[in-house]
Amino acid sequence: MIKTKLRRSLHHTLAMAVAITLTGCAVGPDYQRPQTPQAQSYSPTPMASDTASAAGPGGEAQHVLASMDIPGQWWTLFHSASLNGLIDDALKHNADIEAAHASLQAAWESVYAQRGAYFPTVNASVNPTRQDDANDVASGVASNADLYTLTTAQVSVSYMLDIWGANRRQVESLTAQANAQRFQLEATYLSLTSNVVNTAIQEASLRAQIELTHKIIDEQEKILATLQRQQALGDVSDAAVAAQVATLEQSRASLPPLDKQLAQQRDLLATLTGRTPDQRIDAQFDLDGLQLPTQLPLSLPAQLVEQRPDVRASEEQLHSASAQVGVAIANRLPNVQINASLGTASEKTSQLFTAASGFWAVGASVTQPLFDGGTLKHKQRGAEAAYRQAAAQYRSTVLGAVQNVADTLHAIDADARSLAAAERAEQAAAHSLDIARRQLALGDISESAMLNAQLTWQQAALNLVQARAARYADTVALFQSLGGGWWHRQDAGSVAEVKSP
Repeated sequence: MIKTKLRRSLHHTLAMAVAITLTGCAVGPDYQRPQTPQAQSYSPTPMASDTASAAGPGGEAQHVLASMDIPGQWWTLFHSASLNGLIDDALKHNADIEAAHASLQAAWESVYAQRGAYFPTVNASVNPTRQDDANDVASGVASNADLYTLTTAQVSVSYMLDIWGANRRQVESLTAQANAQRFQLEATYLSLTSNVVNTAIQEASLRAQIELTHKIIDEQEKILATLQRQQALGDVSDAAVAAQVATLEQSRASLPPLDKQLAQQRDLLATLTGRTPDQRIDAQFDLDGLQLPTQLPLSLPAQLVEQRPDVRASEEQLHSASAQVGVAIANRLPNVQINASLGTASEKTSQLFTAASGFWAVGASVTQPLFDGGTLKHKQRGAEAAYRQAAAQYRSTVLGAVQNVADTLHAIDADARSLAAAERAEQAAAHSLDIARRQLALGDISESAMLNAQLTWQQAALNLVQARAARYADTVALFQSLGGGWWHRQDAGSVAEVKSP
């Protein structure tokens, strides 16, 4: 009966302690989300919503729409089946994605481990001993034997009351860190997909430049052959032939660097998709196989802070730092710990659970730090300074995000105009080169004039390819700077919290 009452008393005491812990106050600041930016645009003056256009491929005008949401698979707007397949492959096999998932799970397991401190720690033990005492000190109260066996079985309970909310603040801090890791995972997704698309665009640009350079070399070889025939007839000087040879060799010399860059882009694609460079990637990209999105989304700065994974991760770090201030304050206040044990002890195992063999103990301790050389005080000050640091870093991250979008919008506008100008320059240079060829055949211009026209067109043609690729890259940069639509990704909800088994 006594044991039954003790168990009930202990149960009620622990239940009351848990209730006090869960309903008690939590010292330290309660986290408040920072205010969102009040800016309504990304420029002191209104920015055009429509870009310039050009007649050639990739020259379509782009329209910036504030009402447009960002799809979770934004890269599909380029309408390239090869690109879509390669990104799916990268998301399945990229090592950084796998590492980010594992890091997220580790962060949540830390949360679950800390939540365990909400409850008492219960341990069971059995301690059998065989002991031989000296005859002179053997107890005569029992059997007067100096050799005996003692078996002790007990259950011990220990519980630290979370009166000041130290554990709750620690759980709050770890939860914020886990959420920050979740947004780091989203940033990894966004970085990976953007890198794959940019690499494909760069590959397409390099292939176009290599193809154009081969055409230039073929043209220059034909011109050289014409000059050499004229030289044999005495109509062209040796200097003119030498100048054309030099131009031809310069064009040939530009091919190896382009080939090197193309090979490196293929190596990068292999790495991004979890392959080694020796493994084949069937997908190949050219600019004609990519369609420039003509409608572009735009989020206000207030929306941007909700969409950008880096901003959300920085905010969670701020939340974590806020909770750590509460932990530091609670550590300077009294701590109350309850300990209890219930068990039996007997020389004979068969009598271990009889009424006469039972024992129990209940106790509590209150600990108040009195002197620690200022350790806890300075830890609190350090936590407060870390909170101010996190707040400043958050503001810096927000400003950087807004600047990133503004820079991208300026680039989209300027590069659209650059493409239109590059297309006009290439057409004019091509027309001038065509006239020069005919005039050279009739002997109306010098070889140097023909050479200048040839070099002008060559540079204009390469500039046109690069300007076209820049518009695709700017579009990728805009989707990336706006957060990439991760909130619409199909598996976004499944990574919000890793469930403990």
